[in-house]
Amino acid sequence: MQSPVNPFTTPLELYRAIASVWSADTSSPTGAWSPSNPAQNHCSITSLVVQDFFGGEILSTKTSGGTHFYNSIENVKWDLTASQFSEPIPYDDTPSSRELALSDTSGEKYALIKERLSRAF
Repeated sequence: MQSPVNPFTTPLELYRAIASVWSADTSSPTGAWSPSNPAQNHCSITSLVVQDFFGGEILSTKTSGGTHFYNSIENVKWDLTASQFSEPIPYDDTPSSRELALSDTSGEKYALIKERLSRAF
């Protein structure tokens, strides 16, 4: 699912861009977000966007707050929403899928964050 035109050379560049468009209406559940913790409740939607731009796999792990999604790109773990946690994440690298990540958010939120990213960059 890699985008034909990728304006980001690394996932770190994507992180800087997506962090600027995370908001209450893109978090899951809606409204479970705070400007002081912008990555909060954005793991599923962010893992989808990372895969769009860089391919790789979507992985998940169980945390005290529930299922947490992140990515593996060329055998390197990328968790662009790790900053939402105040404790270490117990990564177990469970293979996941776009369908499972999307079921933790919504198609509308996914489209909204993709639209905001395309307008910003």
